[in-house]
Amino acid sequence: MLTPELPATPAPEPAPEPSSRGRAEAFKRRTSWRRKPELGLGGGMAGWALLGRLGGRLWAAAPGSPLRAAAAGALGVRGQLGLIVRHIDSATWWHEHLSEENVEFLRKSAAEECRAQTASKLCPLKDEPWPVNEWKPDSIRVGVIAVKLGMMPIWTKSGKKHAVTLLKVQDCHVLRYISKEESGKKTSQLIVGGKNASPFSKSEAAMEIFKEAGVPRKQKISVFNVTDDALVKPGTPLYAAHFRPGQFVDVTARTIGKGFQGVMKRWGFKGQPASHGQTKTHRRPGAISTNKAAKVYRGKKMPGKMGNIYRTSLGLKVWRINTKHDIIYVNGSVPGHTNCLVKVRDSKLPTCKDHNKNPPFPTFFADGDEQLPEDLYDEEVFQFKDPSVTYA
Repeated sequence: MLTPELPATPAPEPAPEPSSRGRAEAFKRRTSWRRKPELGLGGGMAGWALLGRLGGRLWAAAPGSPLRAAAAGALGVRGQLGLIVRHIDSATWWHEHLSEENVEFLRKSAAEECRAQTASKLCPLKDEPWPVNEWKPDSIRVGVIAVKLGMMPIWTKSGKKHAVTLLKVQDCHVLRYISKEESGKKTSQLIVGGKNASPFSKSEAAMEIFKEAGVPRKQKISVFNVTDDALVKPGTPLYAAHFRPGQFVDVTARTIGKGFQGVMKRWGFKGQPASHGQTKTHRRPGAISTNKAAKVYRGKKMPGKMGNIYRTSLGLKVWRINTKHDIIYVNGSVPGHTNCLVKVRDSKLPTCKDHNKNPPFPTFFADGDEQLPEDLYDEEVFQFKDPSVTYA
């Protein structure tokens, strides 16, 4: 049986090569969806946009899919693209169906519970306190956490003006004691928390340390190294009277972040000449190494991120203490912005040890026998209730 021969299929003619202008227009049409903000596929998200495009075509291909009509109506004549639906967590801790009255009730209940827990630590019928030892020259006391309020001037009796920083010791409590064996260090440690915070933004596991101490949740927690004779029982409140006027303290805080800065602002470089042959080099650093070294040495001062690191101001003198509002007036500036939380402890400088003798040891107890006035001043501070001029 003979098979009839089929006519040969003519070969397709090669498509004419598009011009450069045609290629540019075709590329613009193919990538136009990347620049459509109404699709939720903004610039810089080509990868996510491709995933959304593929997913949309798969969803729209299913029979009876509601995305078929929606995608066709939203995207017009160009194919069907899937819209990226991002999962956004709730901006609040509360349940979305919780009424405003219940939210306000929970907030008031939490505030009353915090006040009750703080007042319970001042009750004379509380647990038996830990033994109190005598101060020794090698004793290391616990520090406190304070809030930086700002700065103000004071004057000495000789007429000299000093700028001081106000630090408020607010809701500061000892949370936990860590022994040497547990910490693996040469000295014991005490965990201290400062400034009450909302308990609704922490998990149950994170609240355990506060429940053990019987105090409200704290905004900042710090660890202080202490000697065995300066231990303080967990739950004990700490006050500004923990320090005394005339002694010196070290203050640690996170500095204000300045972002990415050049060498003139970050390191104080002089810069290049403003004219006479300089072109776009006025604030540049200049040479960063030598030809012989052929490398940049470690630690070279160059542009980079400035600030937002922990710094410690050493040897700041305490000029005044307000026992009513628990405010410490320390000499000079303190790292950090206003309302930031700082760590305050006895100064470790050898030149300040003679001024830090016989402090309240291990701390000041509000229910003790010592009665303090509202304001404590250093001997050199001029008090405005005193006469400014005296005659012999």
